Amino acid sequence: MRTLFPGVVCVLCLGLSLDALSLSGSRTETLDGEETEAGTTRNKLLKRVRRGWMWNQFFLQEEYTGSDYQYIGKLQSDQDHGNGLVKYVLSGEGAGTIFVIDENNGDLHATRRLDREEKAFYILKATVVNKRTGHKLEPETEFKVKLHDINDNEPQFSKEVYTGSVPERSDIGTSVIQVTATDADDSMYGNSAKLIYSISQGHPYFSVDPNTGVIHTALGPADMDREQREHYQVVIEAKDMAGQRGGLTGTTTVNISLTDVNDNPPRFTQSIYQFRVPESSKSGVPVGKIKATDRDIGKNAEMYFTIVSGDGMDMFDISTDKDTQEGVITVSKSLDYEKKPSYTVEIQVQNIQVDTRFMSAGSKDMATVRIAVEDVDEPPLFDKASYLMEVKEDAAVGVAVGSVSAIDPDGARSIVKYSIDRRTDMDRLFNVHPGNGSVFLLKSLDREKTAWHNISIIATEFHNPRQSSHVPVYIRLLDINDNAPTFATVYETFVCERTKAGQRIQTVSAVDADEPSAGHKFFFSLAPEGTHRSNFTVRDNGDNTAGILTRRASYSRRQQSVYLVSVVITDGDYPMQSSTGTLTVRVCSCDRDGNMELCNAEALSSSPGLSTGAIIAILLCAIILLMIVVLFTALKRQRKQEPLIISKEDVRDNVVSYNDEGGGEEDTQAFDIGALRHLDTVATLEESSKHRRDIVPTDTLLYPPHRRPAPATSGLMMPPMCTASRDNGKVREFINQRVLENNCNPAAPPYDSLATYAYEGAGSVAESLSSLASASSDTEQDYHYLSDWGPRFRKLADLYGSPSIFSSTV
Repeated sequence: MRTLFPGVVCVLCLGLSLDALSLSGSRTETLDGEETEAGTTRNKLLKRVRRGWMWNQFFLQEEYTGSDYQYIGKLQSDQDHGNGLVKYVLSGEGAGTIFVIDENNGDLHATRRLDREEKAFYILKATVVNKRTGHKLEPETEFKVKLHDINDNEPQFSKEVYTGSVPERSDIGTSVIQVTATDADDSMYGNSAKLIYSISQGHPYFSVDPNTGVIHTALGPADMDREQREHYQVVIEAKDMAGQRGGLTGTTTVNISLTDVNDNPPRFTQSIYQFRVPESSKSGVPVGKIKATDRDIGKNAEMYFTIVSGDGMDMFDISTDKDTQEGVITVSKSLDYEKKPSYTVEIQVQNIQVDTRFMSAGSKDMATVRIAVEDVDEPPLFDKASYLMEVKEDAAVGVAVGSVSAIDPDGARSIVKYSIDRRTDMDRLFNVHPGNGSVFLLKSLDREKTAWHNISIIATEFHNPRQSSHVPVYIRLLDINDNAPTFATVYETFVCERTKAGQRIQTVSAVDADEPSAGHKFFFSLAPEGTHRSNFTVRDNGDNTAGILTRRASYSRRQQSVYLVSVVITDGDYPMQSSTGTLTVRVCSCDRDGNMELCNAEALSSSPGLSTGAIIAILLCAIILLMIVVLFTALKRQRKQEPLIISKEDVRDNVVSYNDEGGGEEDTQAFDIGALRHLDTVATLEESSKHRRDIVPTDTLLYPPHRRPAPATSGLMMPPMCTASRDNGKVREFINQRVLENNCNPAAPPYDSLATYAYEGAGSVAESLSSLASASSDTEQDYHYLSDWGPRFRKLADLYGSPSIFSSTV
């Protein structure tokens, strides 16, 4: 298959390389053998194939504006002999919609306007078939339809607005920012996508590289001053067709800011500042603020202030407020109007960070500050911050301890009076003279109780009591030897019955509440009254301790079990103090090694273990616990006892006494007569629940209640009517049966029980018909007269007239 191209399109296609040519096997010619350049002869038959144009691509211009279909080219097959039997078939991308082919002659057309920027080429396939048979005459061949680009797209920048910055005072040609534009047209075909950048707004401050789009500064450092102008707006154009006439243009805006550099020193807003401060101002109190300005911003405008000279350098300090960059002057020492009423200082300001390219290191400014001290009425001032006084603990009441002194620092020199802050002297041990500040005693003191007393004395102006001041006074009590030494602890020891003379049995030491400056020195000796008849002796060790020694070799517990040794303890201070301490020595039996084995009762009681009182307390606790357990057990048993009537459902015969006769069958509050009207049901329910739950009879479990066998004559004697059977047809028979069951049931309650079964009818005109009284009588009663009372009492007369009932009552 080959292609035919009309007009210009054909010329373009013929410019393809030979790779676009291929062999077509539609025609062949046979040639004889030919000699090669080397002179060799081939005797073979060669087949020459006629070459045909291989149509592997077509070219089509984009954005066609004609009204007819755009002609692309013609497909021509060697199998098409012009007889109308060949049919051209097209398939692939856009076949039948975008591209159509004339099936008879192979003309290829585009049906609509195409845009290369949307799709640059299309891949199609074509073949020829026999119209009659439908068989392919040639294999299916693939080809491309490429769109020729035209300059129909303007350049587009990557951002609509760019933002850039450059330091102020930069050199000419300093790079600021790069802008980039793209063109959707084909960069490989013509100059449609070749862009040239230019600046349309921003002269003469900036320029742009036409090829790269890099923006540079165009003026020198003196002209690029942020303090004069900080923001610039630059418009950049990008034009295709390499900037030639007819090219399309795109624009973007670039906002450029000059960043600050430290090219301006700080300057004071005024050369002289004046402030006033009260003399009572404490250290750190602000006096005033001074301000300096700097045309720079940020860190380049940060500054610090210093006091460089003046008579107030030691009296005032200055610091920088980080938020406002102001200099804050504060008081550093106490002021006194009477001593110096005014001060003058020189203050310097400079930047923290200095850029030596634009400023020298000495770029600074100076200002003078005058500070006037205001006179105020001040409280009295003590000549000392605190006072330390000493007095002996045996000093008499009224003795002076020391004195304080305060004056009014004001020029008026007001009179000062003194007093003690009683909150610091609650016991009122001290007082102060209001005029001269002399401190004296009100009460006697004891160093051993309190060695130091801390009080506060108030100095107040006589004419202005609101002006007062306090001063602490520390009073130390000096020690005197007024306490005798005593044993360090209560000493109790023992001595073995068999020992040797001169044996040390105890070492004692002493304590003294006094505190002599040279330290304690104690002397130990035996009391004079026991020197001649004492069984022990005392040896002073010379180190404030003494040893207790035996004076004989044997002691007897039976003769004397306890010895009391009196020891005199004397201190070495003046005036000398002494006391007598008693050492308890118990006589015990010991083993060969001198270990105690047995002492008298007193010694045993004092030995480690439980005392008699502790043992008694333990026994009492045990008795109380035992009583609690017994009481708890008794209460628990009482709770476990069953009541006489467990519940309302217990149908056993029990004594229930109401002490009233009731109102007959209509009185349903006293007795439920329904039980006698439904005898069968009641009998069944009561039969299963009338037995005692705590007794399981042996014979009643073997036989039913109605057919229980008669007991043997040798056993338990039963009434003769125990073999009767129940007939629930009549109330009388029901009652007789109940009596019989209670008489014959060995599992019946053992306690006395009175069960009354009576039927009074619907209403009674007579008085009480209770048989309780008649049952207790020994005489027989005749109830046949009840039949004379009418039909209602006839049944009752029959019941009570029967002798069998009364003979069988329990």
